[in-house]
Amino acid sequence: MISDKEKYVNLSTQKKDGSFINTPVWFAQEGDTNSFYIFSAGEAGKVKRIRNFSSVKVAICDVRGNLEGEWNSAQAELIDDEESVIRAYRYLHKKYGLTIKVYDFFSKLFGKYNQRQLIKFKIQDSKN
Repeated sequence: MISDKEKYVNLSTQKKDGSFINTPVWFAQEGDTNSFYIFSAGEAGKVKRIRNFSSVKVAICDVRGNLEGEWNSAQAELIDDEESVIRAYRYLHKKYGLTIKVYDFFSKLFGKYNQRQLIKFKIQDSKN
């Protein structure tokens, strides 16, 4: 099972042709629930694919995306409301601390921060 103790998950999103694209991402767990938050560039492929197919797969991985756990089925949703965005960043900042603050600084410096898309995924079952 995925927990906040891990640093990365591999997010697998479906393309229109039925194939999947795997992307290692930072993530933060919402308390003790099976809900998690990630962020991405708003125009990234994974965001477009989630708009088309909300069913995703996630697995613990290393920074390069090499799997270190089993795939889990999940439902993803794009987060836009202010309260959920604030909650998501609170969990991400708590987990990644100074690292994400530096990342945020440069993202703001280059005008990319407000173009981010927050994503919430909720694990459906333990294996796929």
